[in-house]
Amino acid sequence: MAPNGVVSDKSLIVSFGEMLIDFVPTVSGVSLAEAPGFLKAPGGAPANVAIAVSRLGGKASFVGKLGDDEFGHMLADILKQNGVSGDGILFDQGARTALAFVTLRADGEREFMFYRNPSADMLLTPEELNLDLIRSAKVFHYGSISLIVEPCRSAHLKAMEVAKESGALLSYDPNLRLPLWPSADEARKQILSIWDKADIIKVSDVELEFLTGSKKIDDETAMKLWRPNLTLLLITLGEKGSMYYTKYFHGSVDAFHVNTVDTTGAGDSFVGALLCKIVEDPTILENESKLREVLKFANACGAITTTKKGAIPALPTEAEVLALINGA
Repeated sequence: MAPNGVVSDKSLIVSFGEMLIDFVPTVSGVSLAEAPGFLKAPGGAPANVAIAVSRLGGKASFVGKLGDDEFGHMLADILKQNGVSGDGILFDQGARTALAFVTLRADGEREFMFYRNPSADMLLTPEELNLDLIRSAKVFHYGSISLIVEPCRSAHLKAMEVAKESGALLSYDPNLRLPLWPSADEARKQILSIWDKADIIKVSDVELEFLTGSKKIDDETAMKLWRPNLTLLLITLGEKGSMYYTKYFHGSVDAFHVNTVDTTGAGDSFVGALLCKIVEDPTILENESKLREVLKFANACGAITTTKKGAIPALPTEAEVLALINGA
């Protein structure tokens, strides 16, 4: 045991950032205003990644702040029920847990409306971080929403620095949510401000276009996001699979075709699967055939996640993924 009762384990994946409640219309394909009612669904990309890892048999912990309210305690319990360690969770008595109203349009894409004014996750301070937990991470994973405002931004930068110094791999999924940023330019600037600190970066096709300004999805565009410090750059293309870039090789892996109901959490499931496999065998990052197998597995995880509504209920187990891969 490390100090503070944190289990010292070099297979631990620590996710940092926001956890919130998505309110999803009871009916698909309507605008938020037209929705007759809403169901509450736990969400927040870093928390989804932690649960994705745990569901696949990995060791996960979540670092973030929730409101000291019914919803905050509900979310902490959901992490616990899903086998995610809560050693990094704090509760704020002065601010509420963040809420997001999310609707699935008729075309399957999502529309967001956020309630964060400020929400508890934005108020995490550097002094409140559980540094022992962060130091024990093999992989430290984060997004960009925690960069938007202080004090959470400083906490995010401090946590990254401590994780890096302790030898963790840094994994970054910007997870662009434009309505939360003061402007598109500010979002782009801040998302890229920590770009060259990460070892692994995953972006979606939409984020690739946003960050590069190019509508083309090809190697030339992807390489605009490459940095010498990167070990792996991934671009997820939804039903078109994923593209990968390392210092030594690059290529693409096809998607699995499933009956898509809701794309929420598919990217988080993909990331969780990838990180699980990297922790099991870091040589994946230097071996193209191993990496392709892992990305096939991650693509399958993402695909399964789109077959059910909501992120967390849809995150698969290893058995479900293998069944899809083996065509069972």
